[in-house]
Amino acid sequence: MSSAPRNYALFEAELSGAVLNLALLRRLLRWLRPYRVTFAASAILVLIASTLQVLMPVVLSLVVIDHIIQGESDSAAPDFGMIDLTEWLASLLSVHPLVAACGLYILLQLGWATTGHAHRMTLISAVVNGLRDLRLDLFRHLETRPAAFYDRVAVGRIMTRVTNDVEALYELLRGIGALVGEFVPFFVALAIMLSIDVELTLLLLLVMPIMGSATALFRRTTRELFRKVRASVSALNQNLQENLAGLQVVQLSVREEENLACYGRINAENRRLELTSARVETLYGAFTDSMAHIAIGAIVWYGGGAVVQEQMTLGGVILFTRFIDLLFQPIVVLGEQTNILFRAMASGERIFQALDWDERIHEPDQPALLPARLRGAVRVEHLDFGYDAGVPVLHDVTFDIRPGEKLAIVGPTGSGKSTFIRLLARFYDIPDGHLFLDDIDVNRIHTRDLRRRVGVVLQDFHIFSGTVHDNIALGNTAISRADVETAARRVNAHTFISALPQGYDTNLSERGQNLSQGQRQLLAFARVLAADPEILVLDEATASIDTETERLIQDALRTLTAGRTSIVIAHRLQTIQEADRILVLEHGRVRELGTHAELIAQGGLYQALHALQFQDI
Repeated sequence: MSSAPRNYALFEAELSGAVLNLALLRRLLRWLRPYRVTFAASAILVLIASTLQVLMPVVLSLVVIDHIIQGESDSAAPDFGMIDLTEWLASLLSVHPLVAACGLYILLQLGWATTGHAHRMTLISAVVNGLRDLRLDLFRHLETRPAAFYDRVAVGRIMTRVTNDVEALYELLRGIGALVGEFVPFFVALAIMLSIDVELTLLLLLVMPIMGSATALFRRTTRELFRKVRASVSALNQNLQENLAGLQVVQLSVREEENLACYGRINAENRRLELTSARVETLYGAFTDSMAHIAIGAIVWYGGGAVVQEQMTLGGVILFTRFIDLLFQPIVVLGEQTNILFRAMASGERIFQALDWDERIHEPDQPALLPARLRGAVRVEHLDFGYDAGVPVLHDVTFDIRPGEKLAIVGPTGSGKSTFIRLLARFYDIPDGHLFLDDIDVNRIHTRDLRRRVGVVLQDFHIFSGTVHDNIALGNTAISRADVETAARRVNAHTFISALPQGYDTNLSERGQNLSQGQRQLLAFARVLAADPEILVLDEATASIDTETERLIQDALRTLTAGRTSIVIAHRLQTIQEADRILVLEHGRVRELGTHAELIAQGGLYQALHALQFQDI
């Protein structure tokens, strides 16, 4: 079984984020479709809000100024029945028409505010729910990528996709909803303006190409700029994650100033780009505001003359000035949304690139059915493996482990000891016919089933935020509270756990920093043993434990490994002298295999390693 080499640089590359990528928006519909009823309600509400937004200037200009104050009996502009409604309210309430008109205006204002708020909240609700589902699918997808993927892709960039990029999509979808809310009253206002005065309306429309050209120029100017801003944010996240994850090393190496200087350079570049984008946006906003005021001046100049010549009513001129915002606001909002659109499209491309990254561990079409309990035999035949093509780590490795046997694997650093463990747990793909578990090719076993049968304790293992019990059971409902305590007792962890403030219900901090290194490793033993695997793997599991704690663990392991196949990897040879057999690796090749006494008698590599560690000083 082989796979074509992958270009991981494509995952790291910054993408263009072409504005209004319709294919991307169509893909987003998959997560938004379940909330289409909410979107439909939002659309109805925005139509109502837009209608009320148009009617308020009509009441102010045509009803109050033209009909009530000026006494105009007829007007070319449609009043949508507002005059008749005002008269009816005045008669019904026995008040002056001006009072009725003010009351009607207040009702329209309240209705517009209420429906507008309801539109925004329903829209945000649907968008947030859809993106929640997208984030869950993205997290689920990233959980199933193999170890080879995370060997080559920076965790900081992955975090950016799950957090910042999904947040950018939220801004995109909310911005599209805002544009819809702006364009509906735009067309209604345009129709009314054309019915009042065609020439003035066409004069105002001459400004539209100018604003459109300015918006297009703004897009071209900021497209590359916003992409660089996004790249700088990603670099900041990556650098921050690396420094915080390795904070102890930073402090021990007294590298605070050097790391701060490096972060400062990245931060300064981000600041420069952000300020440049802010200057461009501010310039664009000032230009659009100026064009709107120029348009109002044109209305006053042209409309004032028309009023004097009795070709237009005063209310019509005021209506034009009120509608100018409805006419220009969509273009202004579109320009303001350009930043968000570019960021969001690039973010969407990165998210879907991650979702489309199909690299995974091969799973068998028809997984082998494992018995209730494996014998624990392991067989390796002519196994070759390399993390990178052309750079082998294991060369023609062949050996076997008998059921219930305790095999120790030793060798110099880089000899391939830990690599074998990763292959046994199927963190990487290997060809068929080279690694067998109870005479079953591991490639025929589903990884989920295999990893339940192989328990691995690494030197550097992960402690999750949560209680001690949660960290041992790991959400496995088959592991009861009694099983957790039994496992802890057998690895001598029960004593220190009971001494914690809430015992097994004590919350552990991130990465278990409120425990000592020895306590964390004891907890890792309890975690693996609670799952009761048939094969137990200890990869440098006692390398960082003090002598007293190691004595407790070695005492527990003598009982725990009885009747269970065990593989022990260690540099400290005194920890594996009781192994049934010892496998010696060098440069990825099997050099020696036998008992401790046999290998010492051979006088080979094992004897040399043993002499180096136990020579008299």
